[in-house]
Amino acid sequence: MSFLILNHATPTLAETVKEKLSPLTPTSITQLIPESIPQESGAMLQGQVTSVNQLNDLQPAHWAFQVLQSLIARYDILTGYPDQTFRGEQAMTRYEFALALNVTLKQISEQIAQGTGSRISRDDLETLQQLQEEFSGELSTLQERVHGLAARTAELEANKFRATTTLSGIVVFGVTEGDYSGDRIVDVTGREIATTDPNPTFLYRATLDLTTSFNGTDALELWLEIGSNGADDNAAGLLEPSLGSVLDYSAKPLVEEFGVSRLNYTFSPSEDLTLSLGPVISLTDYVDINRYANVSFLDFSTQALVNNYILFPVQGLGAGAALRWNPNEGAFTARAAYVAASASRSRIESSSPVPGIFPLGYILYPNGRGEGGLFGDPYQGIIELEYAPSRMFALRLQYTGGSILGGKFDVFGANLELTLSDRFAVFGRYGSGSYANTAFGDLKPSY
Repeated sequence: MSFLILNHATPTLAETVKEKLSPLTPTSITQLIPESIPQESGAMLQGQVTSVNQLNDLQPAHWAFQVLQSLIARYDILTGYPDQTFRGEQAMTRYEFALALNVTLKQISEQIAQGTGSRISRDDLETLQQLQEEFSGELSTLQERVHGLAARTAELEANKFRATTTLSGIVVFGVTEGDYSGDRIVDVTGREIATTDPNPTFLYRATLDLTTSFNGTDALELWLEIGSNGADDNAAGLLEPSLGSVLDYSAKPLVEEFGVSRLNYTFSPSEDLTLSLGPVISLTDYVDINRYANVSFLDFSTQALVNNYILFPVQGLGAGAALRWNPNEGAFTARAAYVAASASRSRIESSSPVPGIFPLGYILYPNGRGEGGLFGDPYQGIIELEYAPSRMFALRLQYTGGSILGGKFDVFGANLELTLSDRFAVFGRYGSGSYANTAFGDLKPSY
Protein backbone atom coordinates (compact mmCIF):
# COMPACT_ATOMS: atom_id res chain seq x y z
CA MET A 1 0.00 0.00 0.00
CA SER A 2 1.32 3.42 -0.89
CA PHE A 3 0.34 6.81 0.45
CA LEU A 4 0.71 10.28 -1.05
CA ILE A 5 0.49 13.00 1.59
CA LEU A 6 -0.14 16.55 0.42
CA ASN A 7 0.54 19.46 2.71
CA HIS A 8 -1.01 22.62 1.29
CA ALA A 9 1.36 24.76 3.34
CA THR A 10 4.40 23.26 1.62
CA PRO A 11 5.77 25.39 -1.27
CA THR A 12 6.19 23.85 -4.68
CA LEU A 13 9.63 23.18 -6.12
CA ALA A 14 9.25 26.21 -8.38
CA GLU A 15 8.43 28.43 -5.39
CA THR A 16 11.36 27.03 -3.45
CA VAL A 17 13.83 27.70 -6.28
CA LYS A 18 12.54 31.21 -6.72
CA GLU A 19 12.65 31.98 -3.00
CA LYS A 20 16.09 30.52 -2.33
CA LEU A 21 17.78 32.31 -5.24
CA SER A 22 15.78 35.54 -5.35
CA PRO A 23 18.29 38.41 -4.84
CA LEU A 24 17.62 41.54 -2.86
CA THR A 25 17.20 44.85 -4.64
CA PRO A 26 20.22 47.22 -4.58
CA THR A 27 18.56 49.43 -1.97
CA SER A 28 17.10 46.75 0.23
CA ILE A 29 20.10 46.25 2.50
CA THR A 30 20.15 49.89 3.64
CA GLN A 31 16.48 49.62 4.44
CA LEU A 32 17.27 46.75 6.78
CA ILE A 33 19.70 48.77 8.92
CA PRO A 34 17.97 49.41 12.25
CA GLU A 35 19.09 52.20 14.53
CA SER A 36 19.78 49.79 17.35
CA ILE A 37 22.51 47.81 15.56
CA PRO A 38 25.85 48.55 17.20
CA GLN A 39 28.76 49.91 15.16
CA GLU A 40 31.18 47.22 16.13
CA SER A 41 31.62 44.08 14.09
CA GLY A 42 29.42 41.13 15.01
CA ALA A 43 30.80 38.09 16.70
CA MET A 44 31.32 34.92 14.70
CA LEU A 45 28.53 32.39 15.03
CA GLN A 46 29.43 28.75 15.53
CA GLY A 47 28.52 26.34 12.73
CA GLN A 48 29.89 25.08 9.48
CA VAL A 49 33.41 25.52 8.13
CA THR A 50 33.06 28.69 6.01
CA SER A 51 36.50 30.19 5.34
CA VAL A 52 36.31 32.15 2.07
CA ASN A 53 39.83 31.21 1.09
CA GLN A 54 37.84 28.25 -0.09
CA LEU A 55 35.62 30.45 -2.29
CA ASN A 56 36.68 29.89 -5.67
CA ASP A 57 37.34 34.94 -12.55
CA LEU A 58 37.64 36.73 -9.13
CA GLN A 59 41.04 36.15 -7.62
CA PRO A 60 41.38 35.82 -3.87
CA ALA A 61 43.22 39.20 -3.87
CA HIS A 62 40.20 41.10 -5.24
CA TRP A 63 38.69 43.48 -2.68
CA ALA A 64 35.18 42.07 -3.10
CA PHE A 65 36.43 38.55 -2.62
CA GLN A 66 38.17 39.51 0.61
CA VAL A 67 35.19 41.46 1.93
CA LEU A 68 32.71 38.69 1.23
CA GLN A 69 35.16 36.21 2.73
CA SER A 70 35.13 38.18 5.94
CA LEU A 71 31.32 38.44 6.06
CA ILE A 72 30.80 34.75 5.38
CA ALA A 73 33.26 33.76 8.06
CA ARG A 74 31.68 36.13 10.61
CA TYR A 75 28.06 35.25 10.05
CA ASP A 76 28.34 31.60 9.07
CA ILE A 77 26.49 32.14 5.82
CA LEU A 78 27.43 29.42 3.36
CA THR A 79 27.80 25.70 3.76
CA GLY A 80 29.67 25.24 0.48
CA TYR A 81 30.21 22.03 -1.38
CA PRO A 82 29.33 18.68 0.23
CA ASP A 83 32.92 18.33 1.45
CA GLN A 84 32.46 21.59 3.44
CA THR A 85 34.90 23.56 1.21
CA PHE A 86 34.51 26.30 -1.40
CA ARG A 87 37.48 25.10 -3.46
CA GLY A 88 39.15 28.47 -3.16
CA GLU A 89 42.28 27.37 -4.97
CA GLN A 90 40.44 28.04 -8.23
CA ALA A 91 39.37 31.39 -9.65
CA MET A 92 35.68 32.27 -9.33
CA THR A 93 33.59 33.77 -12.13
CA ARG A 94 31.63 36.93 -11.40
CA TYR A 95 28.39 34.98 -11.72
CA GLU A 96 29.56 32.40 -9.19
CA PHE A 97 30.50 35.25 -6.91
CA ALA A 98 27.09 36.88 -7.47
CA LEU A 99 25.40 33.65 -6.44
CA ALA A 100 27.40 33.53 -3.21
CA LEU A 101 26.61 37.20 -2.61
CA ASN A 102 22.91 36.58 -3.24
CA VAL A 103 22.80 33.80 -0.63
CA THR A 104 24.69 35.99 1.84
CA LEU A 105 22.22 38.86 1.37
CA LYS A 106 19.28 36.58 1.86
CA GLN A 107 20.56 34.86 4.98
CA ILE A 108 21.57 38.11 6.66
CA SER A 109 18.10 39.50 5.88
CA GLU A 110 16.58 36.40 7.47
CA GLN A 111 18.69 36.84 10.60
CA ILE A 112 17.49 40.42 10.96
CA ALA A 113 13.86 39.40 10.36
CA GLN A 114 14.13 36.66 12.99
CA GLY A 115 15.52 39.05 15.59
CA THR A 116 19.04 37.63 15.57
CA GLY A 117 20.43 40.54 13.58
CA SER A 118 21.72 42.42 16.60
CA ARG A 119 25.11 40.82 15.95
CA ILE A 120 25.27 42.36 12.46
CA SER A 121 27.07 45.71 12.42
CA ARG A 122 26.10 48.80 10.42
CA ASP A 123 29.54 48.73 8.74
CA ASP A 124 28.90 45.23 7.45
CA LEU A 125 25.51 46.21 6.07
CA GLU A 126 27.05 49.19 4.24
CA THR A 127 29.69 46.83 2.84
CA LEU A 128 26.97 44.57 1.53
CA GLN A 129 25.38 47.62 -0.13
CA GLN A 130 28.66 48.31 -1.96
CA LEU A 131 28.85 44.70 -3.11
CA GLN A 132 25.30 44.87 -4.43
CA GLU A 133 26.12 47.97 -6.48
CA GLU A 134 29.35 46.43 -7.82
CA PHE A 135 27.62 43.22 -8.94
CA SER A 136 24.16 44.58 -9.81
CA GLY A 137 24.46 43.41 -13.42
CA GLU A 138 25.30 39.86 -12.43
CA LEU A 139 22.56 39.83 -9.78
CA SER A 140 19.99 40.95 -12.39
CA THR A 141 21.10 38.25 -14.79
CA LEU A 142 20.87 35.73 -12.00
CA GLN A 143 17.34 36.90 -11.23
CA GLU A 144 16.31 36.40 -14.87
CA ARG A 145 17.79 32.92 -14.89
CA VAL A 146 16.00 32.06 -11.66
CA HIS A 147 12.65 33.24 -13.04
CA GLY A 148 13.22 31.13 -16.15
CA LEU A 149 14.14 28.11 -14.04
CA ALA A 150 11.09 28.58 -11.81
CA ALA A 151 8.79 28.87 -14.83
CA ARG A 152 10.30 25.75 -16.39
CA THR A 153 10.03 23.84 -13.12
CA ALA A 154 6.39 24.86 -12.75
CA GLU A 155 5.71 23.65 -16.28
CA LEU A 156 7.32 20.29 -15.53
CA GLU A 157 5.32 19.93 -12.32
CA ALA A 158 2.08 20.74 -14.14
CA ASN A 159 2.76 18.16 -16.83
CA LYS A 160 4.52 15.48 -14.83
CA PHE A 161 3.76 11.80 -15.42
CA ARG A 162 3.82 9.61 -12.36
CA ALA A 163 2.75 5.99 -12.35
CA THR A 164 2.26 4.22 -9.02
CA THR A 165 1.95 0.43 -8.88
CA THR A 166 0.81 -1.51 -5.83
CA LEU A 167 1.18 -5.24 -5.37
CA SER A 168 -1.18 -7.29 -3.24
CA GLY A 169 -1.82 -10.99 -3.02
CA ILE A 170 -4.04 -13.62 -1.50
CA VAL A 171 -3.79 -17.36 -0.99
CA VAL A 172 -6.92 -19.38 -0.19
CA PHE A 173 -7.04 -23.10 0.44
CA GLY A 174 -9.50 -25.58 1.81
CA VAL A 175 -10.24 -29.25 2.32
CA THR A 176 -13.48 -30.82 1.03
CA GLU A 177 -15.00 -34.18 1.85
CA GLY A 178 -18.46 -35.65 1.40
CA ASP A 179 -20.53 -38.71 0.65
CA TYR A 180 -23.95 -39.60 -0.69
CA SER A 181 -26.65 -42.18 -0.18
CA GLY A 182 -27.63 -44.49 -2.99
CA ASP A 183 -25.72 -46.43 -5.58
CA ARG A 184 -24.48 -43.69 -7.85
CA ILE A 185 -24.49 -40.00 -8.82
CA VAL A 186 -26.07 -38.96 -12.13
CA ASP A 187 -26.41 -35.57 -13.82
CA VAL A 188 -29.62 -34.09 -15.25
CA THR A 189 -29.30 -36.17 -18.44
CA GLY A 190 -28.91 -39.43 -16.54
CA ARG A 191 -25.19 -39.68 -17.23
CA GLU A 192 -23.38 -41.56 -14.47
CA ILE A 193 -20.91 -39.36 -12.58
CA ALA A 194 -19.70 -41.64 -9.78
CA THR A 195 -20.45 -44.92 -8.10
CA THR A 196 -18.34 -44.43 -4.98
CA ASP A 197 -17.88 -41.63 -2.48
CA PRO A 198 -15.31 -39.03 -3.56
CA ASN A 199 -11.97 -38.83 -1.82
CA PRO A 200 -11.21 -35.84 0.43
CA THR A 201 -9.31 -33.23 -1.54
CA PHE A 202 -7.11 -30.24 -0.83
CA LEU A 203 -7.77 -27.31 -3.16
CA TYR A 204 -6.27 -23.86 -3.41
CA ARG A 205 -6.07 -20.57 -5.26
CA ALA A 206 -3.21 -18.01 -5.21
CA THR A 207 -3.54 -14.53 -6.71
CA LEU A 208 -1.10 -11.68 -7.31
CA ASP A 209 -2.77 -8.33 -8.06
CA LEU A 210 -0.73 -5.53 -9.65
CA THR A 211 -2.69 -2.27 -9.84
CA THR A 212 -1.16 0.76 -11.56
CA SER A 213 -2.54 4.30 -11.37
CA PHE A 214 -1.32 7.03 -13.70
CA ASN A 215 -3.25 10.00 -12.30
CA GLY A 216 -4.65 8.83 -8.97
CA THR A 217 -8.20 8.25 -10.21
CA ASP A 218 -7.62 5.44 -12.71
CA ALA A 219 -6.45 1.83 -12.38
CA LEU A 220 -4.74 -0.65 -14.69
CA GLU A 221 -5.32 -4.04 -13.10
CA LEU A 222 -3.42 -7.27 -13.76
CA TRP A 223 -4.15 -10.48 -11.89
CA LEU A 224 -1.86 -13.51 -12.05
CA GLU A 225 -3.41 -16.67 -10.65
CA ILE A 226 -2.73 -20.33 -10.12
CA GLY A 227 -4.96 -22.92 -8.53
CA SER A 228 -6.75 -26.23 -8.67
CA ASN A 229 -9.32 -26.48 -11.40
CA GLY A 230 -12.72 -27.78 -12.38
CA ALA A 231 -15.65 -29.71 -10.95
CA ASP A 232 -13.71 -32.91 -10.29
CA ASP A 233 -11.09 -31.48 -7.93
CA ASN A 234 -13.36 -31.26 -4.88
CA ALA A 235 -16.16 -33.18 -3.28
CA ALA A 236 -18.73 -30.39 -3.58
CA GLY A 237 -18.46 -30.23 -7.34
CA LEU A 238 -18.59 -34.00 -7.67
CA LEU A 239 -21.57 -34.48 -5.38
CA GLU A 240 -23.66 -31.76 -7.04
CA PRO A 241 -22.68 -31.92 -10.72
CA SER A 242 -23.67 -28.99 -12.91
CA LEU A 243 -25.56 -27.24 -10.10
CA GLY A 244 -22.99 -24.50 -9.57
CA SER A 245 -21.61 -25.53 -6.22
CA VAL A 246 -17.97 -25.76 -7.24
CA LEU A 247 -16.02 -23.53 -4.90
CA ASP A 248 -15.33 -20.38 -6.86
CA TYR A 249 -11.84 -19.92 -5.46
CA SER A 250 -10.81 -23.18 -7.08
CA ALA A 251 -12.93 -23.11 -10.24
CA LYS A 252 -10.42 -21.18 -12.29
CA PRO A 253 -9.13 -22.00 -15.80
CA LEU A 254 -5.58 -22.26 -14.49
CA VAL A 255 -3.79 -25.47 -13.64
CA GLU A 256 -0.31 -25.74 -12.13
CA GLU A 257 0.96 -22.55 -13.77
CA PHE A 258 0.37 -18.84 -13.37
CA GLY A 259 -1.98 -17.28 -15.90
CA VAL A 260 -3.69 -13.95 -16.44
CA SER A 261 -7.15 -13.90 -14.88
CA ARG A 262 -7.78 -10.12 -15.03
CA LEU A 263 -6.38 -7.47 -17.36
CA ASN A 264 -8.42 -4.27 -17.64
CA TYR A 265 -8.24 -0.51 -17.32
CA THR A 266 -10.72 1.57 -15.29
CA PHE A 267 -11.10 5.35 -15.53
CA SER A 268 -13.70 8.11 -15.12
CA PRO A 269 -14.51 10.07 -18.29
CA SER A 270 -16.83 12.28 -16.20
CA GLU A 271 -17.55 12.88 -12.53
CA ASP A 272 -20.41 10.38 -12.16
CA LEU A 273 -19.29 7.84 -14.75
CA THR A 274 -16.76 4.98 -14.48
CA LEU A 275 -15.68 2.85 -17.43
CA SER A 276 -13.71 -0.42 -17.40
CA LEU A 277 -12.49 -2.26 -20.47
CA GLY A 278 -9.92 -4.88 -21.30
CA PRO A 279 -9.11 -8.24 -22.89
CA VAL A 280 -9.69 -10.22 -19.67
CA ILE A 281 -12.68 -9.25 -17.52
CA SER A 282 -15.36 -11.07 -15.55
CA LEU A 283 -18.99 -9.89 -15.44
CA THR A 284 -19.38 -10.85 -11.78
CA ASP A 285 -16.81 -8.21 -10.83
CA TYR A 286 -19.25 -5.48 -11.87
CA VAL A 287 -22.86 -6.70 -11.48
CA ASP A 288 -24.94 -8.90 -9.14
CA ILE A 289 -22.81 -7.84 -6.17
CA ASN A 290 -24.28 -8.52 -2.74
CA ARG A 291 -22.20 -7.61 0.29
CA TYR A 292 -23.49 -10.59 2.27
CA ALA A 293 -22.92 -13.18 -0.46
CA ASN A 294 -20.34 -12.10 -2.97
CA VAL A 295 -16.94 -13.60 -2.08
CA SER A 296 -17.03 -17.32 -1.38
CA PHE A 297 -14.02 -17.62 0.91
CA LEU A 298 -15.30 -14.73 3.05
CA ASP A 299 -19.07 -15.22 2.92
CA PHE A 300 -20.51 -18.46 1.53
CA SER A 301 -18.59 -21.21 -0.17
CA THR A 302 -20.65 -22.06 -3.25
CA GLN A 303 -21.30 -20.26 -6.49
CA ALA A 304 -24.97 -21.13 -6.07
CA LEU A 305 -25.13 -18.43 -3.39
CA VAL A 306 -22.36 -16.12 -4.54
CA ASN A 307 -24.06 -15.36 -7.86
CA ASN A 308 -27.38 -15.93 -9.61
CA TYR A 309 -26.53 -19.11 -11.47
CA ILE A 310 -28.85 -18.77 -14.48
CA LEU A 311 -27.96 -15.08 -14.86
CA PHE A 312 -24.38 -15.85 -15.99
CA PRO A 313 -24.31 -18.60 -18.61
CA VAL A 314 -21.12 -16.97 -19.91
CA GLN A 315 -19.35 -17.17 -16.60
CA GLY A 316 -15.78 -17.42 -17.83
CA LEU A 317 -13.29 -14.69 -18.63
CA GLY A 318 -13.31 -12.75 -21.87
CA ALA A 319 -12.85 -9.39 -23.55
CA GLY A 320 -15.39 -6.69 -22.88
CA ALA A 321 -16.34 -3.54 -21.04
CA ALA A 322 -18.34 -2.40 -18.01
CA LEU A 323 -19.94 0.93 -17.21
CA ARG A 324 -21.15 2.38 -13.90
CA TRP A 325 -23.22 5.58 -13.57
CA ASN A 326 -24.04 6.98 -10.13
CA PRO A 327 -25.56 10.49 -10.51
CA ASN A 328 -24.37 12.83 -7.75
CA GLU A 329 -23.34 9.77 -5.70
CA GLY A 330 -27.00 9.26 -4.87
CA ALA A 331 -29.12 6.20 -4.15
CA PHE A 332 -29.59 5.29 -7.80
CA THR A 333 -26.88 3.44 -9.75
CA ALA A 334 -27.02 2.01 -13.26
CA ARG A 335 -24.56 -0.60 -14.53
CA ALA A 336 -24.03 -2.24 -17.89
CA ALA A 337 -21.47 -4.82 -18.98
CA TYR A 338 -20.58 -6.98 -21.95
CA VAL A 339 -18.20 -9.90 -22.39
CA ALA A 340 -17.23 -12.15 -25.30
CA ALA A 341 -15.66 -15.34 -24.02
CA SER A 342 -13.89 -16.21 -27.30
CA ALA A 343 -13.02 -12.70 -28.48
CA SER A 344 -9.44 -13.71 -29.28
CA ARG A 345 -10.61 -16.34 -31.79
CA SER A 346 -11.73 -15.27 -35.25
CA ARG A 347 -13.25 -18.71 -35.79
CA ILE A 348 -14.07 -21.77 -33.68
CA GLU A 349 -13.81 -25.18 -35.32
CA SER A 350 -16.54 -27.69 -34.67
CA SER A 351 -14.15 -29.91 -32.75
CA SER A 352 -12.75 -27.13 -30.59
CA PRO A 353 -14.01 -26.63 -27.03
CA VAL A 354 -15.59 -23.27 -26.33
CA PRO A 355 -14.22 -21.67 -23.17
CA GLY A 356 -16.16 -19.54 -20.75
CA ILE A 357 -19.52 -21.34 -20.74
CA PHE A 358 -21.11 -22.67 -17.54
CA PRO A 359 -21.20 -26.51 -17.31
CA LEU A 360 -24.95 -26.74 -17.80
CA GLY A 361 -24.55 -25.00 -21.18
CA TYR A 362 -22.85 -28.06 -22.66
CA ILE A 363 -25.75 -30.23 -21.49
CA LEU A 364 -28.37 -27.89 -22.92
CA TYR A 365 -26.52 -27.54 -26.24
CA PRO A 366 -24.39 -30.68 -26.66
CA ASN A 367 -24.01 -30.23 -30.44
CA GLY A 368 -23.73 -26.45 -30.49
CA ARG A 369 -20.66 -24.50 -31.53
CA GLY A 370 -19.50 -20.94 -31.08
CA GLU A 371 -18.38 -18.41 -33.66
CA GLY A 372 -15.66 -16.50 -31.83
CA GLY A 373 -14.76 -12.85 -32.20
CA LEU A 374 -15.63 -9.83 -30.11
CA PHE A 375 -19.32 -9.96 -31.08
CA GLY A 376 -19.63 -13.67 -31.81
CA ASP A 377 -20.99 -16.58 -29.80
CA PRO A 378 -20.51 -17.01 -26.88
CA TYR A 379 -21.32 -13.49 -25.69
CA GLN A 380 -23.46 -11.87 -23.01
CA GLY A 381 -24.66 -8.37 -22.17
CA ILE A 382 -26.24 -7.34 -18.88
CA ILE A 383 -27.97 -4.27 -17.43
CA GLU A 384 -28.49 -3.68 -13.71
CA LEU A 385 -30.44 -0.95 -11.89
CA GLU A 386 -29.74 -0.48 -8.18
CA TYR A 387 -31.61 1.45 -5.52
CA ALA A 388 -29.62 1.75 -2.27
CA PRO A 389 -30.71 4.70 -0.08
CA SER A 390 -28.38 3.50 2.72
CA ARG A 391 -26.14 0.64 3.72
CA MET A 392 -29.18 -0.92 5.38
CA PHE A 393 -31.03 -1.70 2.15
CA ALA A 394 -30.25 -2.39 -1.51
CA LEU A 395 -32.40 -3.69 -4.34
CA ARG A 396 -30.96 -4.59 -7.74
CA LEU A 397 -32.95 -5.50 -10.85
CA GLN A 398 -31.19 -7.15 -13.77
CA TYR A 399 -31.68 -8.22 -17.36
CA THR A 400 -29.23 -10.20 -19.46
CA GLY A 401 -29.25 -11.68 -22.94
CA GLY A 402 -26.86 -13.30 -25.34
CA SER A 403 -25.93 -16.50 -27.09
CA ILE A 404 -24.15 -19.70 -26.08
CA LEU A 405 -23.33 -22.54 -28.50
CA GLY A 406 -25.92 -21.25 -30.97
CA GLY A 407 -28.73 -20.94 -28.42
CA LYS A 408 -30.28 -17.62 -27.39
CA PHE A 409 -31.12 -16.82 -23.79
CA ASP A 410 -32.91 -14.07 -21.83
CA VAL A 411 -32.90 -13.86 -18.03
CA PHE A 412 -34.40 -11.44 -15.51
CA GLY A 413 -32.95 -11.29 -12.01
CA ALA A 414 -33.31 -9.59 -8.63
CA ASN A 415 -30.79 -9.13 -5.83
CA LEU A 416 -31.82 -7.97 -2.36
CA GLU A 417 -30.00 -7.19 0.88
CA LEU A 418 -31.63 -5.90 4.07
CA THR A 419 -29.76 -5.19 7.30
CA LEU A 420 -32.01 -5.47 10.32
CA SER A 421 -29.36 -5.06 13.04
CA ASP A 422 -25.63 -5.32 13.63
CA ARG A 423 -25.98 -9.08 13.89
CA PHE A 424 -28.90 -9.97 11.64
CA ALA A 425 -29.49 -9.41 7.92
CA VAL A 426 -31.47 -10.94 5.07
CA PHE A 427 -30.23 -11.38 1.52
CA GLY A 428 -31.47 -13.23 -1.52
CA ARG A 429 -31.41 -13.66 -5.28
CA TYR A 430 -34.08 -14.66 -7.76
CA GLY A 431 -33.90 -15.38 -11.48
CA SER A 432 -36.33 -16.32 -14.21
CA GLY A 433 -35.30 -16.85 -17.80
CA SER A 434 -35.69 -18.69 -21.06
CA TYR A 435 -33.22 -20.79 -23.04
CA ALA A 436 -34.37 -21.53 -26.59
CA ASN A 437 -33.83 -24.64 -28.71
CA THR A 438 -32.02 -26.72 -26.12
CA ALA A 439 -31.65 -30.49 -26.28
CA PHE A 440 -34.77 -30.58 -24.09
CA GLY A 441 -36.77 -28.00 -26.02
CA ASP A 442 -37.43 -24.42 -24.95
CA LEU A 443 -36.67 -24.16 -21.24
CA LYS A 444 -37.88 -21.54 -18.75
CA PRO A 445 -35.76 -22.09 -15.64
CA SER A 446 -36.29 -20.30 -12.32
CA TYR A 447 -33.71 -19.86 -9.60
